[in-house]
Amino acid sequence: MKVLIDPEKCVACGSCVAICPEVFEMKEDGTVDVKAEFKGKDIPKELEAKVQEAHDMCPATAIVIEA
Repeated sequence: MKVLIDPEKCVACGSCVAICPEVFEMKEDGTVDVKAEFKGKDIPKELEAKVQEAHDMCPATAIVIEA
């Protein structure tokens, strides 16, 4: 599983950061993004459930999961 955030949809509410701070981060400019170490890379199996929960809870449907 790979994950990314669609910046056009993201409203920077931070719910993904609250649910899975291991993968998502709030940037200094107020935007939310996937941490650099996970960009374009497979998410560790032990974090997949938390990433899925963040995806499901995102109010803007900005989190994109790729198989």
